Amino acid sequence: MDFSFTEEQEMLRKIARDFLATECPKDLVRKMVKDEKGYTPDLWNKLAELGWTGLIIPEKYGGIGGSFLDVVALVEEMGRACLPGPFHSSLIGTLALLKMGSEHQQAELLPQIASGELILTTAFSEPGTGYELDDLQCQATADGNEYVINGTKLFVENAQVADLIVCAARSSHGTRREGIDLFLVDASSPNMSLTPIDTMAGDKQCQVIFKGVRIPESNRLGETHTDKDHIKRLLEIATVLKCAEMLGGAQQVLDMTVTYAKERVQFDHPIGSLQAIQHHCANMMVDLEGMRYITYLAAWKVNENLPFSKDAAMAKAWASEAYKRISDLAHQCHGAIGFCEDHDLPLYSKRTKASEFAFGDAQYQRRFVAKEIGL
Repeated sequence: MDFSFTEEQEMLRKIARDFLATECPKDLVRKMVKDEKGYTPDLWNKLAELGWTGLIIPEKYGGIGGSFLDVVALVEEMGRACLPGPFHSSLIGTLALLKMGSEHQQAELLPQIASGELILTTAFSEPGTGYELDDLQCQATADGNEYVINGTKLFVENAQVADLIVCAARSSHGTRREGIDLFLVDASSPNMSLTPIDTMAGDKQCQVIFKGVRIPESNRLGETHTDKDHIKRLLEIATVLKCAEMLGGAQQVLDMTVTYAKERVQFDHPIGSLQAIQHHCANMMVDLEGMRYITYLAAWKVNENLPFSKDAAMAKAWASEAYKRISDLAHQCHGAIGFCEDHDLPLYSKRTKASEFAFGDAQYQRRFVAKEIGL
């Protein structure tokens, strides 16, 4: 079994790494942590010019028509660079449109997404329920040729700069499995409030409250009501992409730690010559390669349209904790300098916590895996 990237994908990775090293230096990342928007339109436009905002979008809609593995390769490099901004959140919204949108919705919106003109985000998580679709409380009530949306969403990523929010809401009564749809909500709609959530990583998360937000019936995603399993699959794909982002970050943490261990001299020797440091770095490598294998396996299954739900959950359960372990050991190796805010390491170690809870933490994923194996 070979999970190597193709020559074209390796070229994409190199282009992305070189571009982000130049256009997304760590000083910019630190600046964006404190910035209200959390990204620069100039950098976003450059991503669009490279075709990355339309990488997964078919050519007939102005995109490149890349594969899912192409996107995984790119997202991994973005995680390595700690890229700020709405790329990941908009990508998940784009995938929702691709997989569940009607032909008319795709023809209208996908070209704008590919050009970078339109930014999307998604709203799934709710207070007290997290990502459990069966417990979804947000309501979309039909009223003539409109829907009226009421409810609260948490951890809506980059809602402050999004043009459209893909919101999951319960549109009919019945069993917990029935009546869940996705709706396209204009982020500037009246009766909707956005409140930034203060996070340790400085990533831009929002609480979004819908109080009688009216949208046209045509803004329900798809021509028919959505099967909950399709939404569940979307969340699992988003989980795999988050794992790829975490993998890139973990790789960079290891690389900077090994470099530091070679350059930092104590007692007339590089600290990398000390067994304790060597074993720390070796343990980081073991965790990293575990992340890589299990993430690539899940991504390959998505790309091949094979069942991957359990693989996505296992990947996220492992990556959530492995990334933290790698970060912790990196701090052990760096010592005090690794806690300075002008050092690069805190950018990654803080993101380990943000990434841990995105689309369900390790405990959430282990519960799912236990069900999958019949427990």
